[in-house]
Formats: sequence, structure tokens, C-alpha cells
Amino acid sequence: MSDTENMPNHIAIIMDGNRRWAKQKGVNTPDGHKAGAETLENIVNYCNKIGLRYLTVYAFSTENWRRSAEEVGALMKLLGFYLDKFSKRADTQNIKIKVLGDIEVLEEGLKKSIRNAIDRTKNNTGLTFNIALNYGGRAEITNAVKVIAKKVKDGILSPEDITEGTIEKYLYTAGQPDPDILVRTSGELRTSNFLPWQLVYSEFCFLEKYWPDFNEKDIDDVIKIYQKRNRKFGGK
Repeated sequence: MSDTENMPNHIAIIMDGNRRWAKQKGVNTPDGHKAGAETLENIVNYCNKIGLRYLTVYAFSTENWRRSAEEVGALMKLLGFYLDKFSKRADTQNIKIKVLGDIEVLEEGLKKSIRNAIDRTKNNTGLTFNIALNYGGRAEITNAVKVIAKKVKDGILSPEDITEGTIEKYLYTAGQPDPDILVRTSGELRTSNFLPWQLVYSEFCFLEKYWPDFNEKDIDDVIKIYQKRNRKFGGK
């Protein structure tokens, strides 16, 4: 394990490559997503074990609805099963589950699984595990602006009093520190509308391997990479 005195508080991960992993292995796409879910469970447990405070993963973006109905349906079914199964274990391990995104458009069974997972783990004090589900960064900021605009319209808030803190208060991640480092697997070199407000000073780490092949050693390596970076936050 790396230097425990210079640990990141918050790691964000774009879990990319499930479909390509499945193709490489000669299996169906749903099998790739299932393997990715198993990897995620291992990584969440490990991050909690080493004392990480926040882990945010990109599970399903607002753009992912463009995929085939068959794949989306299989993904949603897997997410519901995963939440029902993992929330029980997370509760015994003191992990808090939160979901970032617009869940109101999801089908009722999945919404119930989400609400149950959040409620079951809401008082836990270990790792906060954020699942970005039906999440889009621009939509998140747009929604925050709408809430603020209504408060201005209703005379509750003055435009002159709006600060960065005001906007942060209405983001899905309100009250949480920004990610210290973003990890993306599969070799892609972009953020894909993931946490655009929160990532402005995060370190980036792009890995060639597909998400189902990601493991605990990779988390250790990411932490070591982070510990070697010199974070300036716009200073010299």
C-alpha cells in the first residue's frame, strides 16, 4: 500500500471497456457488463478497506440511452440486481451509497432498488460510494442553475449573492470534496460529460486496460501516481 499520509480523499472512475472486453473474450455484451459489476464490487470493498473517503463511478450516462434497447434493458436489470445485492453487504461494511443523476425517468423497480440502497446505508460513516446513474454533467449544472434562477425569481436570493458555493450547493455532489484524481480505463482520453464542475483541478490518469481487468493493484498504482503529482491549483 502507498504512503497513508498522502492519500487522496476522493477517486472518480470512468469504468470504460466492458463491451470491448466482452468482444475480446468472445462473449456476449451482457457478460462484459456483469464482469464489470463484479470488478466494481471488489474495488468498492478494497477502497473502503484502505480508508478512502469517497469513490465516484460513472455507471450510466444520459448519452448511454442511445445504445440498443436490448443492451440498455440488460444494463438496467443488472444495476437493479447489483444494488439489491450490494447494499446489504455495504451496510455491514459501513459503506454509504449515493446515486448522482436523474432517477425519476427510470422504471419503478430500479427506482425502488436505488431508494432502498440509499435508505439502508444513509447513516454509515465509512466510504461514500457515489454511483453516477443517468448522469450528465451539463444537465447537472443546468438543473442547479434552474433552482437558483427560481430562488432569484421568488425573491429568496439576490443575483449579487450568487457564488461558486451557491452553485455547488445544488449539485448532486453537494457537501462532498471534489475528486483528487480521475481514472479512465480502456485507453480513451476524454471525460465524456462526467463531473465537469468537480474535475477542474483533479489529476487525470488514463489506463489502457478494460474495466473488467481493473483490480486492487491498479487502485494502489493510481494512488502512487497521485502521490507523485504536484498539485498547484492554479498557483506556481
